[in-house]
Amino acid sequence: MNELRKNQRFMMGHGALLLLVGGLVGFGFLFHLIGEIRVLLPWAIDYQVPGSYKAWRMTHLEAIMNGLGLWLFAATLPILEFSPTTNRRLSIGVVIASWTFVIASFFDCIFPDSRGIKIVSTTNLTNDIAAWLFVVGIVIYVTVWIKIARACLRTSD
Repeated sequence: MNELRKNQRFMMGHGALLLLVGGLVGFGFLFHLIGEIRVLLPWAIDYQVPGSYKAWRMTHLEAIMNGLGLWLFAATLPILEFSPTTNRRLSIGVVIASWTFVIASFFDCIFPDSRGIKIVSTTNLTNDIAAWLFVVGIVIYVTVWIKIARACLRTSD
């Protein structure tokens, strides 16, 4: 199997895992909405899942969008015509960035006031972790987007 195909499979696999996580988080979202844990059973666990509607919706959608984004990037990778080393670096980068967004979003579901909006809150460690995860993801994505834009918009000789 050539290097390009390995990178595509790597991203497709992580995309599938993120879609799976999105589905599982969807159950957490459902349990939060209905105020109990119940899945096609005659009984339920009377437990209000923590977090907010916004946090659960964001995490659910982050996982789905990043999973599909990895699939899209994997499909377009051959068009970019980068070297095998660059392809590998970009593939690893977008996978890391995708997971950082989903993990950071999930923090707000399970820890109070952990949206990750303030980079250094000094009073809430989980918020700080989420914020730095977002920063890492943003830096990686911006770097990847610039690399792709430069390569695609460069005039040919």
